[in-house]
Amino acid sequence: MRKSVVAIVGRPNVGKSTIFNRLVGERISIVEDIPGVTRDRIYAEGEWLTSTFNVIDTGGIEIGDEPLLVQMRHQAEVAIDEADVIIFLVNGKEGITAADEEVAKLLYKSNKPIVLGVNKIDNPEMRERIYEFYSLGFGEPFPISGAHGLGLGDMLDEVVGNFPKRETEVPDEDTVYFSLIGRPNVGKSSLVNALLNEDRVIVSEMEGTTRDAIDTHLHKDDQDFVIIDTAGMRKRGKVYESTEKYSVLRALKAIERSDVVLVLIDAESGIREQDKKIAGYAHEAGRAIIIVVNKWDTIESDEKAIRDFEEKVRAHFLFLDYAPIVFLSAKTKKRLHTLIPAIKMASENHSIRIATNVLNDVIMDAIAMNPTPTLKGKRLKVLYATQVAVKPPSFVVFVNDPELMHFSYQRFLENKIREAFGFVGTPIKIFARRRQ
Repeated sequence: MRKSVVAIVGRPNVGKSTIFNRLVGERISIVEDIPGVTRDRIYAEGEWLTSTFNVIDTGGIEIGDEPLLVQMRHQAEVAIDEADVIIFLVNGKEGITAADEEVAKLLYKSNKPIVLGVNKIDNPEMRERIYEFYSLGFGEPFPISGAHGLGLGDMLDEVVGNFPKRETEVPDEDTVYFSLIGRPNVGKSSLVNALLNEDRVIVSEMEGTTRDAIDTHLHKDDQDFVIIDTAGMRKRGKVYESTEKYSVLRALKAIERSDVVLVLIDAESGIREQDKKIAGYAHEAGRAIIIVVNKWDTIESDEKAIRDFEEKVRAHFLFLDYAPIVFLSAKTKKRLHTLIPAIKMASENHSIRIATNVLNDVIMDAIAMNPTPTLKGKRLKVLYATQVAVKPPSFVVFVNDPELMHFSYQRFLENKIREAFGFVGTPIKIFARRRQ
């Protein structure tokens, strides 16, 4: 089930970035006592009691026609569109301003739950200042202090209480959920249509034409699939910011629900830094991954061209050495038949479980081939190993002292496990633990 999304919205210099950092528990946003320092929407995960959610920090909404202010306003509008609940932040020291009233007008149109936070109420004597904010029309204002962390609990109770009630998704164990992530205009929607053999998703040459993630069922090769198409956000009016940043939160939402993630690369425009960042989200989430090089019809295709491009991919995506690479064209359907078998294989490997005795045979053979390292005269002793989880396959290696397990030896054991069992398409995790 996807996480709810909270957007923090308000005019500049009301303390949005300070509140954002409080919610996510770390200093991510730049905090300066100068209006307009935060220009980009920033995403991170927050937590309150038993609820986890995604938080969007926005640039302040400010009235004016200057390009920067127009850009910041549109970014905030995008954040409002994405949010399930909006924290409308105002400055309790300054009272209601004309800019606050303009932001309020924008929020009235959103039809989203609004929680009004009156920031910079740093001591009890200042609480009387909050009463004028009732006139904004968003119900009870919550007096808070981002600088001192006061009052945030009551406000977050209200935020969490307004999260949409979603039915817990119980996916069919036999159904493979896979998503498509990548930069705008790499062909995600075209690939969905090619797989379905119909124009189910709008396709356009304009970047970011798909607004919402769309679940689509597919039955192929005696297997049920659910495709989660997660294309970039469509531009709203005259947006100056690159649309590549709009796809981040949508990719995160889709990754959360996926067994397998297809990382799409445009063969024509080549590999960009944004491709690696997007793939990193899926890797960190422990999902099975397939790298899909789309628009291969635009390249002079032969075995040498495939080998050369594959070398480039491997050089750029060192952390995805386990991910198979599929070359295809969604437009012409060239090599499309190779994709579904790769998805099935990655999904099976993602959920495979290895018997403990077989796993330990492999581990002991590896140690015999390459003895454990020593540190300050003390040798690492591997006692036994066991698999503790799937999706991704996770293993605990019990040792005499976890500090003696150097990352290079852990990597060696991972490679030996992969040699023995494959695990193509899925990350695996190894944890060293002291035997109790």
